[in-house]
Amino acid sequence: MADAFTGGVKLGGLTDSTEIRILLCYLIKTAGPVTREAMQGALLQEELVNYFEFANALSELESQDLAAQTSKGYVITKKGAIVADTLSEDLPRSVRENAILAVIRIQSWVHKAAQNHATIEKVGDHYQVTCVIGDEAQGADAFRLQLTMPDILTAEQVRNQFIARGSAIYANLLTSLTRPLSDADRPPEGAI
Repeated sequence: MADAFTGGVKLGGLTDSTEIRILLCYLIKTAGPVTREAMQGALLQEELVNYFEFANALSELESQDLAAQTSKGYVITKKGAIVADTLSEDLPRSVRENAILAVIRIQSWVHKAAQNHATIEKVGDHYQVTCVIGDEAQGADAFRLQLTMPDILTAEQVRNQFIARGSAIYANLLTSLTRPLSDADRPPEGAI
């Protein structure tokens, strides 16, 4: 039976606190600034470390002045950069690569979610998904679309697809709506 400090770590993951601190230095130096949530989500999702060991190691990085927390996330210090440069090669390459890729995926998703907002609201017996792309310069929405979905699973899928691909969806829709109409599609004179 796995104990609280090794549970949830796949074979090949890290269970040694020193290795975890080295990995965190490497991650922060390579992908920083990086939030605690992004590192935690990435490392736990990939089953590279245990939550308790992660939390302890991150706390130790701060107390040992290897990393510092800023408003944008953790940044590496000079001391931490030396640790990352000197010792990261001691970690398995697969662990380093999986950790970096997972952090980048999470950072990318967070960035997309900041641009492409989507919310779900239960309305009667269906779900309304509201998709929005804001225009900060204008202080208004550049794009807003509401869709009605029959169930929560479909609504969540629509929300996630919009967050992931909202900009492309908007561009495709705008192209379709601004393309010149063919003669067959034009309304007859006086119809509008």
